[in-house]
Amino acid sequence: MVSAEQKTYSKRLLLLVSWSHWFTFFNIIAAILLSSFYIFNETTPETLLGSVYLLTTWLSHMGFLTFIGFVLILFPITLVFPYTRFIRGSASVIFTLGLLMLLLDAFIYTRLGYHLNASSSDQILALIQTQINQNARAFWFITLLLFIAILMFELVVSNYAWKHLRNLQKTVFARFIVIGLVVSFFFSHIIHIWADANLEYDILKQDTVLPLSYPSTAKTLLTKYGLFDRNDYIARKTSPISFTEKLAHLTDISDKCQVTTPVNQSSYLLLTQHELSTGQIKRFAQRATANKLELTKHIDNALPNDSWFNLLYSLPSAYKQQVLAANYQPLLFNVLRRHQLTTSLTVIGENSQHHQWQDYQELFDSQLEVADISSLVITNSLVNNSAGLHVYYFTDNDNYQYELFIDALLLSQRNKKIKDNIYISSLGNKNRNTALTIKPALLIAPSLSKDKGQFLTSQMDIQPTLVSHWLNCDLAPIEYSAGSDIMTLTEDRVIANTMDDGIMVFNKDKSVFIDQNGNFQSYSRQLEAPITVSSDFPLMIDGVNFIKRFAKYNQAAQ
Repeated sequence: MVSAEQKTYSKRLLLLVSWSHWFTFFNIIAAILLSSFYIFNETTPETLLGSVYLLTTWLSHMGFLTFIGFVLILFPITLVFPYTRFIRGSASVIFTLGLLMLLLDAFIYTRLGYHLNASSSDQILALIQTQINQNARAFWFITLLLFIAILMFELVVSNYAWKHLRNLQKTVFARFIVIGLVVSFFFSHIIHIWADANLEYDILKQDTVLPLSYPSTAKTLLTKYGLFDRNDYIARKTSPISFTEKLAHLTDISDKCQVTTPVNQSSYLLLTQHELSTGQIKRFAQRATANKLELTKHIDNALPNDSWFNLLYSLPSAYKQQVLAANYQPLLFNVLRRHQLTTSLTVIGENSQHHQWQDYQELFDSQLEVADISSLVITNSLVNNSAGLHVYYFTDNDNYQYELFIDALLLSQRNKKIKDNIYISSLGNKNRNTALTIKPALLIAPSLSKDKGQFLTSQMDIQPTLVSHWLNCDLAPIEYSAGSDIMTLTEDRVIANTMDDGIMVFNKDKSVFIDQNGNFQSYSRQLEAPITVSSDFPLMIDGVNFIKRFAKYNQAAQ
Protein backbone atom coordinates (compact mmCIF):
# COMPACT_ATOMS: atom_id res chain seq x y z
CA MET A 1 0.00 0.00 0.00
CA VAL A 2 1.06 3.60 -0.66
CA SER A 3 1.50 5.55 2.56
CA ALA A 4 -0.20 8.91 3.19
CA GLU A 5 3.22 10.58 3.20
CA GLN A 6 3.97 9.23 -0.28
CA LYS A 7 0.58 10.42 -1.50
CA THR A 8 1.26 13.89 -0.10
CA TYR A 9 4.71 13.98 -1.74
CA SER A 10 3.36 12.88 -5.12
CA LYS A 11 0.48 15.37 -5.02
CA ARG A 12 2.76 18.23 -4.00
CA LEU A 13 5.28 17.30 -6.68
CA LEU A 14 2.62 17.15 -9.42
CA LEU A 15 1.28 20.56 -8.39
CA LEU A 16 4.77 22.09 -8.42
CA VAL A 17 5.61 20.57 -11.80
CA SER A 18 2.35 21.84 -13.27
CA TRP A 19 2.95 25.28 -11.75
CA SER A 20 6.53 25.36 -13.03
CA HIS A 21 5.29 24.66 -16.57
CA TRP A 22 3.02 27.70 -16.46
CA PHE A 23 5.68 29.79 -14.77
CA THR A 24 8.11 28.85 -17.55
CA PHE A 25 5.45 29.63 -20.17
CA PHE A 26 5.12 33.22 -18.93
CA ASN A 27 8.91 33.56 -18.86
CA ILE A 28 9.08 32.38 -22.47
CA ILE A 29 6.86 35.30 -23.43
CA ALA A 30 9.04 37.68 -21.37
CA ALA A 31 12.25 36.33 -22.95
CA ILE A 32 10.81 36.75 -26.45
CA LEU A 33 9.86 40.36 -25.74
CA LEU A 34 13.24 41.24 -24.22
CA SER A 35 15.15 39.52 -27.03
CA SER A 36 13.55 41.91 -29.53
CA PHE A 37 16.66 44.09 -28.93
CA TYR A 38 18.61 41.62 -31.07
CA ILE A 39 16.09 41.85 -33.90
CA PHE A 40 15.92 45.65 -33.92
CA ASN A 41 19.72 45.84 -34.04
CA GLU A 42 19.85 43.88 -37.32
CA THR A 43 19.07 45.03 -40.83
CA THR A 44 15.77 43.81 -42.28
CA PRO A 45 16.11 40.65 -44.41
CA GLU A 46 15.89 41.31 -48.14
CA THR A 47 13.62 38.38 -49.02
CA LEU A 48 10.26 37.19 -47.76
CA LEU A 49 11.74 33.83 -46.83
CA GLY A 50 14.48 35.59 -44.86
CA SER A 51 11.86 37.58 -42.92
CA VAL A 52 9.80 34.47 -42.20
CA TYR A 53 12.91 32.64 -41.06
CA LEU A 54 13.92 35.52 -38.77
CA LEU A 55 10.47 35.57 -37.13
CA THR A 56 10.19 31.81 -36.67
CA THR A 57 13.75 31.29 -35.43
CA TRP A 58 13.42 34.24 -33.02
CA LEU A 59 10.21 32.93 -31.40
CA SER A 60 11.19 29.25 -31.32
CA HIS A 61 14.82 29.74 -30.31
CA MET A 62 14.06 31.98 -27.33
CA GLY A 63 11.25 29.66 -26.28
CA PHE A 64 13.60 26.69 -26.54
CA LEU A 65 16.35 28.38 -24.49
CA THR A 66 13.91 29.31 -21.73
CA PHE A 67 12.42 25.83 -21.62
CA ILE A 68 15.89 24.24 -21.52
CA GLY A 69 16.67 26.49 -18.56
CA PHE A 70 13.65 25.02 -16.80
CA VAL A 71 14.61 21.44 -17.68
CA LEU A 72 18.27 21.74 -16.64
CA ILE A 73 17.91 23.90 -13.53
CA LEU A 74 14.41 24.26 -12.08
CA PHE A 75 13.04 20.78 -12.76
CA PRO A 76 15.88 18.89 -10.98
CA ILE A 77 15.60 21.22 -7.97
CA THR A 78 11.86 20.55 -7.86
CA LEU A 79 12.44 16.80 -7.75
CA VAL A 80 15.00 17.06 -4.95
CA PHE A 81 13.31 19.78 -2.82
CA PRO A 82 9.58 19.75 -3.59
CA TYR A 83 8.72 22.50 -1.11
CA THR A 84 6.35 25.15 -2.39
CA ARG A 85 7.87 28.32 -0.96
CA PHE A 86 11.44 27.24 -1.68
CA ILE A 87 10.73 26.29 -5.30
CA ARG A 88 8.66 29.40 -6.04
CA GLY A 89 11.27 31.67 -4.48
CA SER A 90 14.20 29.92 -6.15
CA ALA A 91 12.46 29.93 -9.53
CA SER A 92 11.82 33.67 -9.29
CA VAL A 93 15.48 34.40 -8.52
CA ILE A 94 16.78 31.98 -11.18
CA PHE A 95 14.65 33.42 -13.98
CA THR A 96 15.37 36.98 -12.81
CA LEU A 97 19.09 36.34 -13.20
CA GLY A 98 18.46 34.62 -16.53
CA LEU A 99 16.54 37.58 -17.97
CA LEU A 100 19.17 40.00 -16.63
CA MET A 101 21.85 37.94 -18.41
CA LEU A 102 19.75 38.14 -21.56
CA LEU A 103 19.64 41.94 -21.33
CA LEU A 104 23.38 42.12 -20.65
CA ASP A 105 24.08 39.85 -23.62
CA ALA A 106 21.86 42.03 -25.85
CA PHE A 107 23.78 45.11 -24.72
CA ILE A 108 27.13 43.41 -25.45
CA TYR A 109 25.88 42.29 -28.86
CA THR A 110 24.70 45.75 -29.89
CA ARG A 111 28.04 47.31 -28.87
CA LEU A 112 30.61 44.62 -29.79
CA GLY A 113 28.84 42.45 -32.35
CA TYR A 114 29.06 39.16 -30.45
CA HIS A 115 27.52 37.48 -27.42
CA LEU A 116 28.88 36.79 -23.95
CA ASN A 117 31.86 34.43 -24.15
CA ALA A 118 35.00 33.61 -22.20
CA SER A 119 37.53 34.30 -24.97
CA SER A 120 36.52 37.98 -25.19
CA SER A 121 36.17 38.59 -21.47
CA ASP A 122 38.73 41.41 -21.54
CA GLN A 123 36.77 43.37 -24.17
CA ILE A 124 33.46 42.71 -22.41
CA LEU A 125 34.77 43.78 -19.00
CA ALA A 126 36.41 46.84 -20.57
CA LEU A 127 33.06 47.86 -22.11
CA ILE A 128 31.26 47.46 -18.78
CA GLN A 129 34.02 49.35 -16.97
CA THR A 130 33.73 52.17 -19.50
CA GLN A 131 30.01 52.46 -18.79
CA ILE A 132 30.71 52.58 -15.07
CA ASN A 133 33.43 55.20 -15.47
CA GLN A 134 31.21 57.41 -17.61
CA ASN A 135 28.41 57.53 -15.04
CA ALA A 136 28.66 55.05 -12.19
CA ARG A 137 25.54 56.30 -10.44
CA ALA A 138 23.36 55.91 -13.53
CA PHE A 139 24.85 52.48 -14.33
CA TRP A 140 24.14 51.01 -10.90
CA PHE A 141 20.75 52.72 -10.68
CA ILE A 142 19.62 51.21 -13.99
CA THR A 143 21.04 47.80 -13.03
CA LEU A 144 19.23 47.84 -9.66
CA LEU A 145 16.03 49.12 -11.27
CA LEU A 146 16.06 46.34 -13.86
CA PHE A 147 16.75 43.71 -11.21
CA ILE A 148 13.87 44.92 -9.03
CA ALA A 149 11.48 45.25 -11.98
CA ILE A 150 12.21 41.76 -13.29
CA LEU A 151 12.10 40.23 -9.81
CA MET A 152 8.72 41.89 -9.15
CA PHE A 153 7.47 40.50 -12.48
CA GLU A 154 8.67 37.02 -11.50
CA LEU A 155 7.02 37.17 -8.09
CA VAL A 156 3.73 38.40 -9.57
CA VAL A 157 3.77 35.69 -12.25
CA SER A 158 4.71 33.05 -9.67
CA ASN A 159 1.86 34.08 -7.37
CA TYR A 160 -0.65 34.34 -10.23
CA ALA A 161 0.24 30.93 -11.66
CA TRP A 162 -0.02 29.28 -8.22
CA LYS A 163 -3.34 30.83 -7.23
CA HIS A 164 -4.96 30.34 -10.64
CA LEU A 165 -3.39 26.99 -11.45
CA ARG A 166 -6.72 25.11 -11.82
CA ASN A 167 -8.13 27.79 -14.12
CA LEU A 168 -4.95 27.87 -16.21
CA GLN A 169 -5.05 24.08 -16.60
CA LYS A 170 -8.51 24.41 -18.18
CA THR A 171 -7.45 27.01 -20.74
CA VAL A 172 -6.65 26.10 -24.36
CA PHE A 173 -4.91 29.26 -25.66
CA ALA A 174 -1.50 28.18 -24.34
CA ARG A 175 -1.81 24.93 -26.28
CA PHE A 176 -1.98 26.78 -29.61
CA ILE A 177 0.96 29.00 -28.66
CA VAL A 178 3.10 25.99 -27.74
CA ILE A 179 2.14 24.21 -30.97
CA GLY A 180 3.06 27.35 -32.90
CA LEU A 181 6.46 27.49 -31.20
CA VAL A 182 7.15 23.82 -31.92
CA VAL A 183 6.16 24.20 -35.58
CA SER A 184 8.35 27.33 -35.83
CA PHE A 185 11.24 25.40 -34.29
CA PHE A 186 11.15 22.61 -36.89
CA PHE A 187 10.35 24.99 -39.76
CA SER A 188 13.31 27.27 -39.00
CA HIS A 189 15.69 24.32 -38.73
CA ILE A 190 14.54 22.83 -42.04
CA ILE A 191 14.90 26.22 -43.74
CA HIS A 192 18.39 26.63 -42.31
CA ILE A 193 19.45 23.19 -43.60
CA TRP A 194 18.19 24.18 -47.05
CA ALA A 195 19.94 27.58 -46.86
CA ASP A 196 23.19 25.96 -45.79
CA ALA A 197 23.09 23.60 -48.74
CA ASN A 198 22.22 26.35 -51.23
CA LEU A 199 24.37 29.10 -49.65
CA GLU A 200 21.35 31.38 -49.11
CA TYR A 201 23.14 34.41 -47.64
CA ASP A 202 19.98 36.25 -46.52
CA ILE A 203 19.33 33.41 -44.05
CA LEU A 204 22.87 32.40 -43.14
CA LYS A 205 23.81 35.97 -42.15
CA GLN A 206 21.33 35.63 -39.26
CA ASP A 207 23.29 32.79 -37.63
CA THR A 208 24.89 34.98 -34.97
CA VAL A 209 21.91 37.21 -34.15
CA LEU A 210 20.52 35.22 -31.21
CA PRO A 211 22.56 33.83 -28.29
CA LEU A 212 23.59 30.17 -28.42
CA SER A 213 22.35 29.94 -32.00
CA TYR A 214 23.91 28.28 -35.05
CA PRO A 215 27.69 28.47 -35.35
CA SER A 216 28.41 30.77 -38.28
CA THR A 217 31.32 30.58 -40.69
CA ALA A 218 34.10 33.15 -40.93
CA LYS A 219 33.30 33.73 -44.59
CA THR A 220 29.66 34.52 -43.78
CA LEU A 221 30.67 36.95 -41.05
CA LEU A 222 33.28 38.67 -43.23
CA THR A 223 30.63 39.11 -45.92
CA LYS A 224 28.15 40.41 -43.37
CA TYR A 225 30.64 42.99 -42.06
CA GLY A 226 31.60 44.17 -45.54
CA LEU A 227 35.06 42.62 -45.99
CA PHE A 228 34.13 40.02 -48.60
CA ASP A 229 32.26 40.54 -51.86
CA ARG A 230 28.73 39.23 -51.50
CA ASN A 231 28.33 38.25 -55.16
CA ASP A 232 31.49 36.13 -54.98
CA TYR A 233 30.24 34.58 -51.72
CA ILE A 234 26.97 33.54 -53.34
CA ALA A 235 28.81 32.22 -56.42
CA ARG A 236 31.16 30.24 -54.11
CA LYS A 237 34.19 32.12 -55.44
CA THR A 238 37.38 33.03 -53.60
CA SER A 239 38.08 36.72 -54.16
CA PRO A 240 40.56 39.08 -52.47
CA ILE A 241 39.53 40.67 -49.20
CA SER A 242 38.17 44.12 -50.01
CA PHE A 243 36.44 46.96 -48.22
CA THR A 244 32.93 47.14 -49.64
CA GLU A 245 31.87 50.19 -47.61
CA LYS A 246 32.46 53.51 -49.31
CA LEU A 247 34.20 56.28 -47.42
CA ALA A 248 32.58 59.67 -47.35
CA HIS A 249 34.46 62.62 -48.80
CA LEU A 250 37.96 62.77 -47.31
CA THR A 251 38.99 66.31 -46.41
CA ASP A 252 42.07 68.04 -45.06
CA ILE A 253 41.51 68.74 -41.35
CA SER A 254 44.98 70.12 -40.62
CA ASP A 255 43.44 73.56 -39.99
CA LYS A 256 42.00 72.09 -36.78
CA CYS A 257 45.56 71.50 -35.55
CA GLN A 258 46.61 74.68 -33.81
CA VAL A 259 50.38 74.39 -33.30
CA THR A 260 50.86 77.28 -30.87
CA THR A 261 54.55 76.71 -30.12
CA PRO A 262 57.21 76.60 -32.85
CA VAL A 263 58.54 73.14 -33.70
CA ASN A 264 62.34 73.20 -33.43
CA GLN A 265 63.08 69.50 -33.33
CA SER A 266 63.00 66.78 -35.96
CA SER A 267 61.47 63.34 -36.07
CA TYR A 268 63.49 60.53 -37.64
CA LEU A 269 61.94 57.30 -38.88
CA LEU A 270 64.73 54.73 -39.33
CA LEU A 271 63.31 51.81 -41.26
CA THR A 272 64.74 48.59 -42.65
CA GLN A 273 63.28 45.76 -44.66
CA HIS A 274 65.32 43.33 -42.54
CA GLU A 275 63.55 42.08 -39.40
CA LEU A 276 65.04 43.37 -36.14
CA SER A 277 65.63 41.23 -33.07
CA THR A 278 64.84 42.04 -29.46
CA GLY A 279 68.57 42.09 -28.73
CA GLN A 280 69.18 44.76 -31.36
CA ILE A 281 66.40 46.93 -29.95
CA LYS A 282 67.85 46.64 -26.46
CA ARG A 283 71.32 47.66 -27.71
CA PHE A 284 69.87 50.70 -29.47
CA ALA A 285 67.99 51.65 -26.31
CA GLN A 286 71.18 51.48 -24.23
CA ARG A 287 72.93 53.90 -26.58
CA ALA A 288 70.12 56.47 -26.52
CA THR A 289 70.56 59.54 -24.32
CA ALA A 290 66.91 60.68 -24.39
CA ASN A 291 63.88 58.92 -22.94
CA LYS A 292 63.00 55.77 -24.82
CA LEU A 293 60.17 53.29 -25.09
CA GLU A 294 60.81 49.68 -26.12
CA LEU A 295 57.84 48.47 -28.14
CA THR A 296 58.10 44.81 -27.21
CA LYS A 297 54.66 43.92 -28.60
CA HIS A 298 54.83 45.78 -31.88
CA ILE A 299 52.91 44.59 -34.95
CA ASP A 300 53.72 44.94 -38.63
CA ASN A 301 51.81 42.29 -40.53
CA ALA A 302 51.67 43.71 -44.06
CA LEU A 303 53.69 43.20 -47.20
CA PRO A 304 56.07 46.11 -48.00
CA ASN A 305 53.71 48.25 -50.12
CA ASP A 306 50.83 47.96 -47.67
CA SER A 307 53.14 48.45 -44.71
CA TRP A 308 54.19 51.85 -46.08
CA PHE A 309 50.51 52.74 -46.29
CA ASN A 310 49.88 51.55 -42.70
CA LEU A 311 52.77 53.64 -41.42
CA LEU A 312 52.20 56.88 -43.35
CA TYR A 313 48.40 56.93 -43.38
CA SER A 314 47.76 55.10 -40.08
CA LEU A 315 44.97 53.08 -41.67
CA PRO A 316 44.45 49.36 -42.37
CA SER A 317 45.34 48.15 -45.85
CA ALA A 318 41.67 47.77 -46.78
CA TYR A 319 41.43 51.56 -47.14
CA LYS A 320 44.41 51.91 -49.49
CA GLN A 321 42.60 51.82 -52.83
CA GLN A 322 39.98 54.41 -51.87
CA VAL A 323 42.40 56.72 -50.03
CA LEU A 324 45.05 56.81 -52.75
CA ALA A 325 42.42 57.22 -55.46
CA ALA A 326 41.11 60.30 -53.63
CA ASN A 327 44.65 61.80 -53.43
CA TYR A 328 44.14 62.13 -49.68
CA GLN A 329 47.18 63.38 -47.76
CA PRO A 330 48.01 62.11 -44.25
CA LEU A 331 47.35 64.65 -41.50
CA LEU A 332 50.99 64.57 -40.36
CA PHE A 333 52.22 65.75 -43.76
CA ASN A 334 49.52 68.41 -44.09
CA VAL A 335 50.35 69.91 -40.70
CA LEU A 336 54.09 69.91 -41.48
CA ARG A 337 53.44 71.60 -44.81
CA ARG A 338 51.09 74.16 -43.25
CA HIS A 339 53.83 75.17 -40.80
CA GLN A 340 56.56 75.08 -43.44
CA LEU A 341 58.43 72.15 -41.93
CA THR A 342 60.43 69.97 -44.28
CA THR A 343 59.83 66.32 -45.12
CA SER A 344 62.49 64.11 -46.68
CA LEU A 345 62.85 60.50 -47.77
CA THR A 346 66.28 58.91 -48.12
CA VAL A 347 66.64 55.37 -49.43
CA ILE A 348 69.94 53.60 -48.74
CA GLY A 349 71.02 50.45 -50.52
CA GLU A 350 72.24 49.02 -53.78
CA ASN A 351 68.88 47.36 -54.43
CA SER A 352 66.72 50.45 -54.04
CA GLN A 353 65.24 50.44 -57.55
CA HIS A 354 61.59 49.47 -58.10
CA HIS A 355 60.81 49.31 -54.43
CA GLN A 356 57.30 49.78 -53.05
CA TRP A 357 58.22 53.03 -51.29
CA GLN A 358 58.15 54.77 -54.67
CA ASP A 359 54.33 54.82 -54.56
CA TYR A 360 54.53 57.26 -51.64
CA GLN A 361 57.52 59.44 -52.54
CA GLU A 362 55.28 62.28 -53.73
CA LEU A 363 54.35 62.93 -50.09
CA PHE A 364 57.87 64.16 -49.37
CA ASP A 365 59.43 67.50 -50.28
CA SER A 366 62.70 65.82 -51.24
CA GLN A 367 63.81 62.30 -52.12
CA LEU A 368 67.32 60.90 -52.24
CA GLU A 369 68.73 57.48 -53.17
CA VAL A 370 72.25 56.52 -52.14
CA ALA A 371 74.17 53.25 -52.24
CA ASP A 372 75.62 53.57 -48.71
CA ILE A 373 75.65 55.88 -45.68
CA SER A 374 79.09 57.46 -46.24
CA SER A 375 77.73 60.64 -47.84
CA LEU A 376 75.19 61.02 -45.04
CA VAL A 377 77.57 60.57 -42.12
CA ILE A 378 80.76 62.29 -43.33
CA THR A 379 79.04 65.54 -44.36
CA ASN A 380 77.40 66.01 -40.97
CA SER A 381 74.00 66.13 -42.62
CA LEU A 382 72.52 64.51 -39.54
CA VAL A 383 73.49 67.54 -37.46
CA ASN A 384 72.47 70.12 -40.04
CA ASN A 385 69.06 68.73 -40.95
CA SER A 386 66.35 71.36 -40.69
CA ALA A 387 63.42 70.71 -38.38
CA GLY A 388 60.94 68.33 -39.93
CA LEU A 389 60.21 64.69 -40.71
CA HIS A 390 63.14 62.67 -42.05
CA VAL A 391 62.59 59.08 -43.16
CA TYR A 392 65.54 56.75 -43.86
CA TYR A 393 64.82 53.39 -45.44
CA PHE A 394 67.46 50.66 -45.82
CA THR A 395 66.82 48.14 -48.59
CA ASP A 396 69.83 45.82 -48.18
CA ASN A 397 69.23 42.44 -46.58
CA ASP A 398 71.90 42.85 -43.90
CA ASN A 399 71.67 45.38 -41.07
CA TYR A 400 75.34 46.40 -40.98
CA GLN A 401 74.89 49.86 -42.50
CA TYR A 402 71.59 50.29 -40.68
CA GLU A 403 73.22 49.79 -37.28
CA LEU A 404 76.15 52.08 -38.17
CA PHE A 405 73.74 54.81 -39.21
CA ILE A 406 71.73 54.51 -35.99
CA ASP A 407 74.94 54.75 -33.96
CA ALA A 408 75.91 57.91 -35.87
CA LEU A 409 72.51 59.48 -35.37
CA LEU A 410 72.40 58.66 -31.66
CA LEU A 411 75.92 60.05 -31.27
CA SER A 412 74.90 63.30 -32.97
CA GLN A 413 72.06 63.66 -30.47
CA ARG A 414 74.37 63.85 -27.45
CA ASN A 415 75.42 67.44 -28.12
CA LYS A 416 71.92 68.66 -28.89
CA LYS A 417 70.10 70.68 -26.25
CA ILE A 418 66.75 69.71 -27.74
CA LYS A 419 66.69 66.01 -28.52
CA ASP A 420 64.93 64.76 -31.63
CA ASN A 421 62.30 62.02 -31.86
CA ILE A 422 63.65 58.77 -33.30
CA TYR A 423 61.63 55.73 -34.33
CA ILE A 424 63.53 52.51 -35.12
CA SER A 425 61.67 49.65 -36.75
CA SER A 426 61.57 47.08 -39.53
CA LEU A 427 58.98 47.64 -42.23
CA GLY A 428 57.04 45.02 -44.15
CA ASN A 429 57.19 41.26 -44.52
CA LYS A 430 58.62 39.24 -47.38
CA ASN A 431 55.76 36.76 -47.08
CA ARG A 432 52.77 35.94 -44.90
CA ASN A 433 54.65 33.38 -42.80
CA THR A 434 56.37 36.11 -40.75
CA ALA A 435 53.38 38.47 -40.66
CA LEU A 436 51.91 36.90 -37.51
CA THR A 437 55.08 37.38 -35.46
CA ILE A 438 55.86 40.29 -33.15
CA LYS A 439 58.26 42.91 -34.60
CA PRO A 440 60.06 44.73 -31.74
CA ALA A 441 60.66 48.45 -32.29
CA LEU A 442 62.05 51.43 -30.38
CA LEU A 443 60.70 54.94 -29.89
CA ILE A 444 63.09 57.61 -28.55
CA ALA A 445 61.50 60.92 -27.55
CA PRO A 446 62.06 63.60 -24.88
CA SER A 447 58.35 63.56 -23.95
CA LEU A 448 58.31 59.87 -23.02
CA SER A 449 57.58 58.94 -19.42
CA LYS A 450 58.01 55.14 -19.53
CA ASP A 451 60.64 52.79 -20.89
CA LYS A 452 58.77 49.67 -21.95
CA GLY A 453 55.48 49.27 -23.77
CA GLN A 454 53.27 46.63 -22.16
CA PHE A 455 50.41 46.93 -24.66
CA LEU A 456 50.10 46.01 -28.33
CA THR A 457 51.28 48.68 -30.75
CA SER A 458 51.41 48.85 -34.53
CA GLN A 459 52.73 50.96 -37.41
CA MET A 460 49.35 52.72 -37.43
CA ASP A 461 50.12 54.24 -34.01
CA ILE A 462 53.19 56.19 -35.10
CA GLN A 463 51.43 59.09 -36.84
CA PRO A 464 48.96 59.75 -33.97
CA THR A 465 51.86 59.69 -31.49
CA LEU A 466 53.92 62.19 -33.48
CA VAL A 467 50.94 64.44 -34.19
CA SER A 468 50.09 64.62 -30.51
CA HIS A 469 53.49 64.81 -28.81
CA TRP A 470 55.70 66.34 -31.49
CA LEU A 471 53.33 68.77 -33.19
CA ASN A 472 51.20 69.31 -30.06
CA CYS A 473 47.96 68.76 -31.98
CA ASP A 474 45.09 67.65 -29.76
CA LEU A 475 42.90 66.14 -32.48
CA ALA A 476 41.45 62.76 -31.55
CA PRO A 477 43.27 60.01 -33.51
CA ILE A 478 39.97 58.56 -34.76
CA GLU A 479 39.44 61.73 -36.84
CA TYR A 480 42.29 60.82 -39.17
CA SER A 481 43.49 57.29 -38.39
CA ALA A 482 42.77 53.86 -36.99
CA GLY A 483 45.75 54.04 -34.62
CA SER A 484 46.22 55.36 -31.11
CA ASP A 485 48.66 57.58 -29.27
CA ILE A 486 51.18 55.09 -27.87
CA MET A 487 51.88 57.21 -24.80
CA THR A 488 48.24 57.26 -23.72
CA LEU A 489 47.52 53.52 -23.98
CA THR A 490 46.04 52.27 -20.72
CA GLU A 491 44.50 48.92 -21.66
CA ASP A 492 44.85 45.96 -23.97
CA ARG A 493 43.15 46.16 -27.34
CA VAL A 494 42.63 44.16 -30.51
CA ILE A 495 44.52 45.26 -33.64
CA ALA A 496 43.70 43.98 -37.11
CA ASN A 497 44.73 44.43 -40.71
CA THR A 498 43.83 42.95 -44.08
CA MET A 499 45.76 41.17 -46.79
CA ASP A 500 44.48 40.16 -50.21
CA ASP A 501 43.81 36.61 -49.05
CA GLY A 502 42.49 37.20 -45.53
CA ILE A 503 42.44 39.19 -42.32
CA MET A 504 44.98 39.18 -39.48
CA VAL A 505 43.89 39.82 -35.91
CA PHE A 506 46.08 40.31 -32.86
CA ASN A 507 45.34 40.53 -29.15
CA LYS A 508 47.56 40.27 -26.10
CA ASP A 509 47.52 36.46 -26.12
CA LYS A 510 47.55 35.36 -29.75
CA SER A 511 47.58 36.27 -33.40
CA VAL A 512 45.36 34.61 -35.99
CA PHE A 513 44.91 34.73 -39.75
CA ILE A 514 41.49 34.06 -41.26
CA ASP A 515 41.71 33.21 -44.95
CA GLN A 516 39.08 33.66 -47.67
CA ASN A 517 37.67 30.19 -47.01
CA GLY A 518 37.15 30.92 -43.32
CA ASN A 519 40.06 28.85 -42.01
CA PHE A 520 41.78 30.09 -38.85
CA GLN A 521 45.58 29.88 -38.69
CA SER A 522 48.20 30.94 -36.20
CA TYR A 523 52.00 30.94 -36.34
CA SER A 524 54.25 28.48 -34.53
CA ARG A 525 57.63 29.92 -33.61
CA GLN A 526 58.94 26.43 -32.90
CA LEU A 527 57.88 25.05 -36.29
CA GLU A 528 58.42 28.40 -38.04
CA ALA A 529 55.26 27.75 -40.01
CA PRO A 530 51.52 28.49 -39.88
CA ILE A 531 49.35 26.06 -37.91
CA THR A 532 45.58 25.54 -37.94
CA VAL A 533 43.76 26.67 -34.78
CA SER A 534 40.17 26.53 -33.60
CA SER A 535 37.76 29.24 -34.72
CA ASP A 536 37.51 32.36 -32.55
CA PHE A 537 34.66 34.39 -34.01
CA PRO A 538 34.50 37.02 -31.23
CA LEU A 539 38.17 37.81 -31.83
CA MET A 540 37.51 38.04 -35.57
CA ILE A 541 34.57 40.41 -35.01
CA ASP A 542 36.74 42.57 -32.74
CA GLY A 543 39.26 42.73 -35.58
CA VAL A 544 36.59 43.69 -38.11
CA ASN A 545 35.34 46.42 -35.75
CA PHE A 546 38.90 47.77 -35.51
CA ILE A 547 39.19 47.91 -39.30
CA LYS A 548 35.78 49.53 -39.79
CA ARG A 549 35.83 52.12 -37.02
CA PHE A 550 37.50 54.85 -39.12
CA ALA A 551 34.90 54.34 -41.87
CA LYS A 552 32.08 54.53 -39.33
CA TYR A 553 33.46 57.75 -37.88
CA ASN A 554 34.05 59.16 -41.36
CA GLN A 555 30.47 58.44 -42.43
CA ALA A 556 28.99 59.78 -39.19
CA ALA A 557 31.01 63.01 -39.41
CA GLN A 558 29.64 63.92 -42.86
